[in-house]
Amino acid sequence: MPFPSSLSRRDFLKLTGLGLLGLALPAFGLRQTSLKKGLQGRIVFERVNLYNAPAFTAKRLKTLWRDEVFPLSAAVIGGPKPAYNRVWYLLEGLGYVHSGGVQPVEVRLNQPQTVPEGGILAEVTVPYTDAYSAPLRTRSPEYRLYYATVHWVTGLVTDKQGETWYRIQDDKWDWLVYYAPARHLRLLTPADVAPLSPHVPREEKHLRVDLARQIVTAYEGRRAVFAAKAATGMGYYGTPTGTFSTYHKRPYRHMAAGNRAAPQFDLPGVPWVCYITEVGVSFHGTYWHNDFGKPRSHGCINLSPMAARWIYRWTTPVVPFGAQYAYKKDLGTRVEIH
Repeated sequence: MPFPSSLSRRDFLKLTGLGLLGLALPAFGLRQTSLKKGLQGRIVFERVNLYNAPAFTAKRLKTLWRDEVFPLSAAVIGGPKPAYNRVWYLLEGLGYVHSGGVQPVEVRLNQPQTVPEGGILAEVTVPYTDAYSAPLRTRSPEYRLYYATVHWVTGLVTDKQGETWYRIQDDKWDWLVYYAPARHLRLLTPADVAPLSPHVPREEKHLRVDLARQIVTAYEGRRAVFAAKAATGMGYYGTPTGTFSTYHKRPYRHMAAGNRAAPQFDLPGVPWVCYITEVGVSFHGTYWHNDFGKPRSHGCINLSPMAARWIYRWTTPVVPFGAQYAYKKDLGTRVEIH
């Protein structure tokens, strides 16, 4: 698959190191590559098994549980199954775990900042942080907010102990507000969401989603400029085929089904959402799995947060910095799904 000629092998590995390794490593024929210092892995499934070699047939060492976090030292091509995703992570000093159940994360603490009037986007920069209905820890958390999720921050509050909190306005339920430690979120800047390739005419840009190969490719004219593995709709919830456009975009979305007491799913801060249908099918970042390459969604096109941000920035319409969405039926980037 073609990639930009200006992108070196080293740069490509760096670009894809936080969620696209399933594409990058086989593309370059590598068996193992070291990961950046400080990179960790959060267990995203209820449980995953740790093995003494990168294969499900190897000796099982122990069970790891959701939200446990471990240092990652390398990504390894194991196998032979599952064929769609042969990437395993080496947990430093422990063993091997399949990448599908591990979200690559970092710990980046931030200096609290004054929040502009009207609010601003912020992303979580730690493996997870708990959010409360008030800026104190004596209550049960409202939500656990995960690495790379994006939220709308409307204020900065300091509690009696001197700890600073960001006030977060929920976008699904207008009445819902919660607070998270300010040092765990980074306020985004215009550069973080600036359009990519704005000089390329809208008519020259298009996305192709290959359902058989589970790959999303971005084209400028006939030239492929980006590709990422995806996880599309499964079974009854299959992703529709045909021609669509990214007419409705949001930098974040609280996606939920059912009521709060007994939800089918409840996912605050889903990042970099580009809707292509009125019933909610979209491209978006995913933090509840890292298992790209096979259908597993309710119809949406799941991507790593890094890949979803790229597509969000590259497509039209542009969401102005400081706005929470853009909805322009006639200005979306063309999407072909087959």
